[in-house]
Amino acid sequence: MRGLRDKVALVTGAASGIGRAVALRLGDEGCRVAAVDLNLEGAQATAAEIGESACALQADVSYLSAMREAVAATETALGPLDVLVSCAGWDRVQPFVESSEETWDRVIAINLKGVITCTRAALDGMMERGSGAIVSISSDAGRVGSSGEVVYSGAKAGIIGFSKAVAREVARYNIRVNVVCPGPTDTPMMEETRRANPRLGDALVRAIPFRRLARPEEVAAAVAFFASEEAAYVTGQTLSVSGGLTMV
Repeated sequence: MRGLRDKVALVTGAASGIGRAVALRLGDEGCRVAAVDLNLEGAQATAAEIGESACALQADVSYLSAMREAVAATETALGPLDVLVSCAGWDRVQPFVESSEETWDRVIAINLKGVITCTRAALDGMMERGSGAIVSISSDAGRVGSSGEVVYSGAKAGIIGFSKAVAREVARYNIRVNVVCPGPTDTPMMEETRRANPRLGDALVRAIPFRRLARPEEVAAAVAFFASEEAAYVTGQTLSVSGGLTMV
């Protein structure tokens, strides 16, 4: 992608799944990448695969202080931050009336508050430098709703609204803010869901016009576009990568 070489990118949720695929893709495009995850060992494995232009950091996206420290550590190790990609996410699939307040709090803290804290931690430097690209991973569950993922759907919808509003506020600083909404994707989280409920997994595949789950690398390609200079005039947008499962 044009304009990504030697950019510094911080990717959360980089130990596995979509976050890992995004970190590897940005590394392939020539970015210096900070792979950030609560699972430090997994983040270290991702950074090792990228090579000397990457570092691994442990951080809990639920806390602004932790993400400010992660941004500072990234800039110390790699240079001023150009690209932020918030991929960290978590869900527990179950009927809403059977879910607990503890689960709601965790879903919201990781999926929605995590995007808010990461964005806030990155913005000061980006505003001072007058440039930056922020890409957050939402979900098609946030666009159309998903049975068994009620609070998750609400949190992911919140990412879309939050990102559009931030995009309006920071456009004057030449900072772009966009959202990628994956459909069902072949990740460890999806594998866990399919093991717990094989019928649900099979039904999801049948509902997708392409008749297969997305590959994490396919979601990463959309993220790389938004992060690159190819999207220099694109902000406040939401792109579904769902094999046609949703067309909105």
